[in-house]
Amino acid sequence: MESLGVIKGAWSQKEDAPLRKCVEKYGEGKRHLVPPIAGLNRCRKSCRLRWVNYLKPNIKRGEFALDEVDLVIRLHNLLGNRWSLIAGRLPGRTANDVKNYWHTHHFKKKVQFREEGRNKPQTHSKTKVLKPSALQVLQNLAKV
Repeated sequence: MESLGVIKGAWSQKEDAPLRKCVEKYGEGKRHLVPPIAGLNRCRKSCRLRWVNYLKPNIKRGEFALDEVDLVIRLHNLLGNRWSLIAGRLPGRTANDVKNYWHTHHFKKKVQFREEGRNKPQTHSKTKVLKPSALQVLQNLAKV
């Protein structure tokens, strides 16, 4: 990719501004046109991920509220690591944000409890991860 002159690594504010303007003007569709129209030397995937995970205006940043944490725990027990389905039930949260929260907070707690000689943390006791079909997922989400 470097031979094509595509930039990798951290984004700058100079790159964020044209990406925002391009998406505001042309919408989120036709992602293959975004880098050339915006004048960015980035690949399509990088532009899409930057928009979806960081620049989109309705993204909720900051600490997770207690009700959000409770919902993440319950949905993780029900769905496992299906982060996009879990994030779909949390307005303004991205799948990447939910996944990162889980792995920095709850996953570490599970490891800590096991190292102390306990089987499972109290928040996850007697839970069994289910791998339901798509129909079962939709029915269960309707109940939540």
